[in-house]
Amino acid sequence: MLFSSIKNDLEELTRLLEQLSVEQYSTPSNKLSGSSIGAHYRHIIEFFMCLLNGYEPSNVNYDTRKRDQDIQSNPSVALKKLNYIIENVHRENKKIILTQCLHGEELVIESNYYRELLYNLEHSTHHQALIKIAVRNFYQVTVHENFGVAASTIAYREQCVE
Repeated sequence: MLFSSIKNDLEELTRLLEQLSVEQYSTPSNKLSGSSIGAHYRHIIEFFMCLLNGYEPSNVNYDTRKRDQDIQSNPSVALKKLNYIIENVHRENKKIILTQCLHGEELVIESNYYRELLYNLEHSTHHQALIKIAVRNFYQVTVHENFGVAASTIAYREQCVE
């Protein structure tokens, strides 16, 4: 279930990305406090890539991600990265050491791959909600109604309908 949810999430990002022009993708938006849609894609992609790159050494530090401007400005680069993640995310669960700096102090916390995947999925959903705000101005662009909506909210809405 976790892997299919992540795949669906990333495929939704892919479908939206394929509809955006380079200008729509990379231009800063007032609706995103001066950030671009591409910046949010970069952020999502880099968190997943950080986890995948940290899998073998069993050590992940999201603070040290690359912040690659090519992902942020070039939709075709982002698309390649999304496809790479989709193809490589399915791995066995294992212990992961998460390192993060908080207010100048380094924290080292034990986690695991599946927990970090779940974190990345929720993190992606949060950024998708922001992306959805920006694309509302693009009339030719369509997004799924649940794009950027947490799984628990979708389940709650479905329960209310019944």
